[in-house]
Amino acid sequence: MNKSFSNITFLILIICILVGILKYPTLSLDGASDGLLTWFNIVVPSLLPFFIVSEILIGIGFIDLIGKLLEPLMKPIFNLPGVGAFPFSMSIVSGYPMGVKIVSNLRQNKSITKTEAERMVCSSSTSGPLFMLGAVSVGMLNNPSLAPLIIYPHYLGAITLGLVFRFYKKNEDISTSNKIPTNKINYSIGSVLANSVKKSINTIALIGGFMIFYSVLTELLFASKIFNLTIDSINNIIPVKINIDALKGFIAGLLEITTGCKKVSMANINLIYKIIIINFLIGWSGFSIHSQALSFISSTDINSALYLFAKFLHGVFSCLYTFLLYELKYKNIIKPSFLPSLHTTESMYFLEWPILFINSIKLAILITIYMLICSLIMLLISCFTSSE
Repeated sequence: MNKSFSNITFLILIICILVGILKYPTLSLDGASDGLLTWFNIVVPSLLPFFIVSEILIGIGFIDLIGKLLEPLMKPIFNLPGVGAFPFSMSIVSGYPMGVKIVSNLRQNKSITKTEAERMVCSSSTSGPLFMLGAVSVGMLNNPSLAPLIIYPHYLGAITLGLVFRFYKKNEDISTSNKIPTNKINYSIGSVLANSVKKSINTIALIGGFMIFYSVLTELLFASKIFNLTIDSINNIIPVKINIDALKGFIAGLLEITTGCKKVSMANINLIYKIIIINFLIGWSGFSIHSQALSFISSTDINSALYLFAKFLHGVFSCLYTFLLYELKYKNIIKPSFLPSLHTTESMYFLEWPILFINSIKLAILITIYMLICSLIMLLISCFTSSE
């Protein structure tokens, strides 16, 4: 019964979208074009190298080696195996949905248990500094000094999730449950490389499809009379008057964070309120990102409802840390920004694309080397401690 209701609801939603596309073809085309250009100019060169590198490292067993060496660090703090440091680190550097993709791969390979994967996916889904610093702080708010008040709360929220979910199913014995030792000795470099590139291209194409779909959906939503009447009704019912533009931006951000953050940044409200709303939306990440993440999670036994709940908590924690940091440190430092200059993506930047792609490759290699160094340091510390 519930499944039939869900199918009927989804069918009605798709029909409404098709009607909207026929009614507003120009808006739909603009939305699709904006989503496509954002995907090509930013997402493909930024994420594709990380996908390929992570697939190769998992395929050759490098992640298993890192996991064993980092076990003494991750286990007491986050109650996770050492391999949990890899998706968290890659997610921080590259952004959504990198961490969820890696955790799903590790679970598919039986490198981690179901409980470990669920703990890991809650804290390894973060935005990247490129979006928070470049797009939000500089492009939308036109104030680079706001970067710490956006980046720090977001990553502190992710770390807090890791500490909170370390107690998730804490009494369950996960030492051997649902986990089999991986054997990566017999592999072909050519096959690993080919499979990594193929999987990465499929993943990046899937992300592009979701981005285009939600870009069109957001444009149709703002053009809908029902949506605007609902916003007006909510504003009339609530005793406290809310800025219409901020409310529209918040609702849009629940679907797609880039559009939502743009709308909120242009609202005529206090700067700190803008940042708090934007930080919630970045922590929540929007249904566009959720659709991408759930497409990876659906191929595993990871609890998708737990992931969605964790993303809501991420948004809440980000708001709390934003307020605390603002009151304690940044209240008298940050100057309000007026007339934000939005960065618009109007064409394909073929000259900038290779530069961003090469920089992403460098970052992926550097984070891998960094994790290897940290692992070796942990091994030396462990050897030194055991010798005493």
